[in-house]
Amino acid sequence: MEKSKYKDLVAKHTPKENRIYNGMVAFLIGGMMGVLGELLRQVYAYYLDIPTSEATMFMIITLIFIGCLFTCFGFFDKWVNFAKCGLIVPITGFAHAMMSAALEYRKEGLVTGIGANMFKLAGSVIIFGVVSAYTFGLIRLLLGGVA
Repeated sequence: MEKSKYKDLVAKHTPKENRIYNGMVAFLIGGMMGVLGELLRQVYAYYLDIPTSEATMFMIITLIFIGCLFTCFGFFDKWVNFAKCGLIVPITGFAHAMMSAALEYRKEGLVTGIGANMFKLAGSVIIFGVVSAYTFGLIRLLLGGVA
């Protein structure tokens, strides 16, 4: 089969992506994640009488725990198929990436399995996050915006 005919056949049978729908779903789910985070922060601050800065840490820890727990139960992947980036972009996506790698390699042991493979995907996120934070901090310092 010729390359052009093959490409036409593949293009004909490839499902079309509805980007507007996917964007709206990701926007709404991401917004609901923000509301959930704020609700958790308010609950921790008000009912447990925790300062707001510490309540924010507890909120992040709770969202990471929920992301890891739902990954272990197998719910997270199904929800991401629906919610798209609405669940992947927040901290829950990072927790899912680390937990799914840990679950995949757990049979190889703590060090050679979980320890060696847990940061395969998350390591690049950490590296680029640190590098970009450093770069933008340096730009801000050079432009005189740091107080």
